[in-house]
Amino acid sequence: MPLTVSNNSAVAAASHYLGKNQKALQMSIKKLASGKKLLAPNADPGTLSVSMKLNAAVSRLAGARNNVQGGISFLEVQDGMLETAGRIVNRMAELKGMATQDPMKSAQDVLSYDNEFRDLQVQLYQISQQTFNGSSLFAMSMITPATGLDSGATDAVFNSTDMSQTDNTFEIYTSSNGSQGTKISLHRSALLSALTINTNTGLSGDYATAGNAAAAVTTQAGDEVAFASSDTTTTLALSQVTMGVFEQALSNVAFLRAQNGGGMSRLSFSADSLAAQETNIKAAVGRLEDVDIAEESANLAKYSILTQAAAAMVAQANTTNDVALLLLR
Repeated sequence: MPLTVSNNSAVAAASHYLGKNQKALQMSIKKLASGKKLLAPNADPGTLSVSMKLNAAVSRLAGARNNVQGGISFLEVQDGMLETAGRIVNRMAELKGMATQDPMKSAQDVLSYDNEFRDLQVQLYQISQQTFNGSSLFAMSMITPATGLDSGATDAVFNSTDMSQTDNTFEIYTSSNGSQGTKISLHRSALLSALTINTNTGLSGDYATAGNAAAAVTTQAGDEVAFASSDTTTTLALSQVTMGVFEQALSNVAFLRAQNGGGMSRLSFSADSLAAQETNIKAAVGRLEDVDIAEESANLAKYSILTQAAAAMVAQANTTNDVALLLLR
């Protein structure tokens, strides 16, 4: 074999493999450091495209899940207010019993009960005005005033056919497709309507209607009265209502809580479904993007050894030039 120095093919070959192994070693280090096997679009364009779509789906699912969680929070706060309203109605019924069913109570005692009853009516009205993050928790459903009421007054009748209003219902989107996907309708509970009861007896005096809490009107038999007012001067007295009014109001509030619970249950299942979808898609993305640590660790050791070997071979191939120099001495 001739000894040449102008064209040392051994050095060229060793240098080629050295560069190749160094590149593979650097890529392996990057994969292990990042935990990803798709570090550049040219690594696997098809897989990268699928991965981007799946990541976008995960982001949309996370947004939908946040919307659902917000809806659940809205209903939880609303239910807390409804529970308080129910306890207030119970207390009102208790006051009615103590004021009218105990002959030992003096007129002053009855007046004390009546003052508390009026204060509780104001408290019920204040509850009906509560909001959640700027959104009203409760709705006010209006119907045409009954005959005999002032022309400017309005009433609310619980479960009437006129209760639906556009501002009483809102939708929670429960899929990654936004408005094109599934959705759940939630309601602002008609608390004032629930507290508006048909008296079935004629009452005279000033009282608050659900639609106009400060209105002074005169009732007739069959009119609806609401014991929720923004001002104690327009509230009902205990003597103006019967025990049956409280029973009906409490039944109405219980219905609203049941309606609230149904919506909360549906949202909870939707949240669970979205979380499961998000988890499964993340797992799919991981299978596409995540590096196999064991395999890549083996590759790191492999290319580290090959790089060192190639470097040694480059050094060895360069010794050929030294041999040629010895012959020239």
